[in-house]
Amino acid sequence: MLEIKTKVTRVYDWIKERENIRKLFLIGGADSSKSYSVAQYLLIDKFFNEVNKKILIIRKTRVDCKESCLEVILDLLEEYNYPYLFNKTDSIISSADNRRNRILFRGTDDRNKYKSKEYNYIWPEETPEITFEEYLELVRRCRRKTDTVNQIICSLNPIDANIWIKTDIVDKPKNNMAFDYSTVEDNPFAQKEDIEELEELKEQDENLYNIYRLGLWGILKHIIYVGWKAYNKISECGKESQEISYGIDWGYAKPAALIKIHWFDGDKVIWEEIIYKKGLTTPEFIELAKEKIPEAERQKEFYGGTDEPGSIQLFYEAGFNIHKAKTDVRDGINWCKAHLIGIIGANLIKEAQGYKRKEDKDGNVLEEPVKFMDHGMDAGRYGTYSRVKGQLAEGTTLGIAFR
Repeated sequence: MLEIKTKVTRVYDWIKERENIRKLFLIGGADSSKSYSVAQYLLIDKFFNEVNKKILIIRKTRVDCKESCLEVILDLLEEYNYPYLFNKTDSIISSADNRRNRILFRGTDDRNKYKSKEYNYIWPEETPEITFEEYLELVRRCRRKTDTVNQIICSLNPIDANIWIKTDIVDKPKNNMAFDYSTVEDNPFAQKEDIEELEELKEQDENLYNIYRLGLWGILKHIIYVGWKAYNKISECGKESQEISYGIDWGYAKPAALIKIHWFDGDKVIWEEIIYKKGLTTPEFIELAKEKIPEAERQKEFYGGTDEPGSIQLFYEAGFNIHKAKTDVRDGINWCKAHLIGIIGANLIKEAQGYKRKEDKDGNVLEEPVKFMDHGMDAGRYGTYSRVKGQLAEGTTLGIAFR
């Protein structure tokens, strides 16, 4: 058996001790190591040490899976210095030796790529992104011939006690299931600033504190953006956008977000996640933006947060038509609330599902949003409301109706 010297958490040990249980559910707060531990388990215990195994890692979209799970797996392979083959086009990692193991990265929007196929291990990361019917389909796919136990491993934040995974799974446990609840305290490698941000939630919002700090099931109330529809791609909305703008929220320790705003019917918008990533320097952010956005489209209107004027200048010098955003929180939210009809991108959808107004100590709802997991929300608002405000200042609506 190949032994890898690496640091693990209690969560990894919990998974490893339950390798004979078919369905594992890792439920926990932010930075509790649940996703990282699943990735370690699938690599160290399965990909490195078993033979002829087929592993499916899946999220709502293939793009989201590649930009999150695939990056984690590739980073771990490099850290462990383990030889592997990578088919970038098909998003498949294979054994470089004679073990014949494969890891496939897919999205539920890619159904033909995993439907009618069988797997030994399936990891639906951020499981609440998918529907109960999609989950049941994955369970049916987890039946490939094996000398061990085929497993489906779900990882998630307990964002809402009314979602299917709570009402149809957690509240109706079976003998072939095991559940683990974790918090940031289970992760001795968590960054100090991330822990501090979670602790600050106690003063901002009790419900979000329970979900993301304590790993308890929440009931989401006073959500700001409602009535929008989740799409996998813009073509699903059935019509072409009439105009495009972009919004940017800067970040490094926290995610940098670049959101594309599609304009329809004059004043309706769909927000699409283009970049959502931690650890990007501004030059790296620019290069990634160039990869994602065609040169001709860089002359559309870009609006960046005003907290980093130097980053705005660098984007401008790199050929982007970028401006300082209008950062009015209350007015911007109220306009977007009335005109946002759709969202594309798993991180952006997750933010919107938890983006809520603050409450005071007496439970009164305030205009101000809770400042937590809002980087995509800010970027979407910048790219939307800044364009609206700019047109108002110029005395023209350019086809946009104001209410």
